[in-house]
Amino acid sequence: MTDLVLKPSAYRGPAGPVVLAILDGVGLGPPDEGNAVHLARTPVLDHLFATCPWTRLLAHGTAVGLPSDADMGNSEVGHNAMGAGRVFDQGAKLVNEAIATGALFRGEVWRAIVDRAARPSRTLHLMGLLSDGNVHSHIDHLVALLRNAAEEGVLRARVHVLLDGRDVPETSALAYVDRLEAVLAELSTSGRHYAIASGGGRMTTTMDRYGADWAMVERGWATHVHGNGRTFPSARVAIETLRSEKPGLIDQYLPAFVIAGGDGKPIGPIANHDAVVFFNFRGDRAIEITRAFEDAELPFFDRSPRPDVLYAGMMQYDGDLKLPTRYLVAPPPIDDTIGERFAASGISTLAISETQKFGHVTYFWNGNRSGYIDEKRESYVCIDSDTRPFEERPWMKAAEITDHVVDQLATGRFRHVRLNYANGDMVGHTGVRDAAIVAVEAVDLQLGRLVAAVRRTNGILVVTADHGNADEMYERKKDGSFDVGPGGRPRAKTSHTLNVVPFVVFDPSGTRWAISDAVKKPGLANIASSLCTLTGFEPPAGYEPSILVAPG
Repeated sequence: MTDLVLKPSAYRGPAGPVVLAILDGVGLGPPDEGNAVHLARTPVLDHLFATCPWTRLLAHGTAVGLPSDADMGNSEVGHNAMGAGRVFDQGAKLVNEAIATGALFRGEVWRAIVDRAARPSRTLHLMGLLSDGNVHSHIDHLVALLRNAAEEGVLRARVHVLLDGRDVPETSALAYVDRLEAVLAELSTSGRHYAIASGGGRMTTTMDRYGADWAMVERGWATHVHGNGRTFPSARVAIETLRSEKPGLIDQYLPAFVIAGGDGKPIGPIANHDAVVFFNFRGDRAIEITRAFEDAELPFFDRSPRPDVLYAGMMQYDGDLKLPTRYLVAPPPIDDTIGERFAASGISTLAISETQKFGHVTYFWNGNRSGYIDEKRESYVCIDSDTRPFEERPWMKAAEITDHVVDQLATGRFRHVRLNYANGDMVGHTGVRDAAIVAVEAVDLQLGRLVAAVRRTNGILVVTADHGNADEMYERKKDGSFDVGPGGRPRAKTSHTLNVVPFVVFDPSGTRWAISDAVKKPGLANIASSLCTLTGFEPPAGYEPSILVAPG
């Protein structure tokens, strides 16, 4: 690892640690009544903006490796870019290219999937998030798989739909269901029968992450695999009925449901010798259901009877754990991360967040790599997240994270600390503006404690974000005005935004940092080199340049 060692610069760094605080989901949007960041009381952030060098960073689209600048950023690609110091083509773009060129359909895994599913009495099951949010999945990818399966002679296909309402408008599920049903009807000719078999909201069914709530996965397993659950004649009827029973319930929280035929029996349980594809390309919310299909032993719930199936993911979701064993598109080969560079250079590091974002400051930051890079140099701390709805506890675990960081800063043990406050993103996704305001205020309160601790330890604090979310809590129309719903109230927005994010440097030593004029369109990938500059090292060759001009 000697080639990873950083070269000292003329500036030798602060006496204390360089701390990176990632305010997840806190972007810089128009200052209006839908912007929870603007509406929140944030005296600490306001003071930092008024007194410290700062700039705006691109955190979406091609700046983080997504197909186009119309694509929202997300925590996965944002932390990849921050940790890698470079922009890698990400899942959505890689899958688009694999489908467009036909490479996916020529691949060994897809050939095995269709070969298995095309045999008599076999079924192809496609499972994943049904939307065009392009954060975890895209409906176009699902449609492409279905069309190719039909061309390849697969006679029976079942789709298990996870409803979004988080990366897309909160009650948009029927638009995607109707589009999918039209495709399924079109393909259900010449002896083929393609249909939706089950579903549920993404925050109730299947798509847990970081072990926060395995009951979600158990619920999905019962629904998709065993066909156990409340039955309906169609997905549309299921969604309309569930909404009518609990007015105000948004898509991501809809209960699980099963589609039954005229005989009252589920039309699509997963059986022995079937083929299953989880069509999400993003890994964090795909790993646990993948383990349910692939792990010989699973201590979290009883899977029996567990069918013997051929399972594949759209991508490999964890390169170190080799999950899943089979996948349709290879993930981005992210190497030479700043975490590796710091470890090789002897820089002691603390990475901390709560459960909802722990994998982002570790796994995604380290280039989709599980575990430690160097246990002697690194400490990873996960604070258990609440399991109650985030709008009911918008303060989340910001205080507990800060408690630990403040205590550890006092020890002088770490030269670099990175932490993620999840509030702006997780509460932003609920669509509850007033809760998001409290979430941002809770983070600002803890940021004040962090500023004081950095000052006491003669360190430097960098404040940034991975993408926007809480900065736009209302949907907009094309003309920029709010999209007003029944009762004259603006429709809630639950997705990320296209807004820039802040990059602020607080250095209590009085060092006169300047924002570089040479970097014309800085983005998240410029952060790694900037951390090198602040820590007293020359940025690595090949990294996006530092945003900062070093003193001297």
